[in-house]
Amino acid sequence: MTRPVFRAATCGVLLAAALGAWAQTPTDLQQAQERHERQLAVCNSGKLPAPEREACVRDAGAALDRARGGPPANVTTRTPDRRATVVTPAGQPVPGATETVRSRRSTTVVPADAPAR
Repeated sequence: MTRPVFRAATCGVLLAAALGAWAQTPTDLQQAQERHERQLAVCNSGKLPAPEREACVRDAGAALDRARGGPPANVTTRTPDRRATVVTPAGQPVPGATETVRSRRSTTVVPADAPAR
């Protein structure tokens, strides 16, 4: 095969795969959600030690994200007081105000309503 023909064939295969993934039916997503819930039930059954249980939950979530077409994209926004740039998953709220925490080594801007650690 010549190089341009090979490239065109490769592009065609990739395009067909992308359209097939994009054209998922609601039942495919519903089945993925049901698989996710079953997997979470297995993870939370109490039979796994904490590290394995956490890995199981992460794997179940990653599989659901893949079925949905990937995790939500991150969105970069500014806080209302314009003091910080916040990167959050799409659809998550932006914190209202920020607080500056300074140490000898760094300056960190955190949401004022952040949970205490």
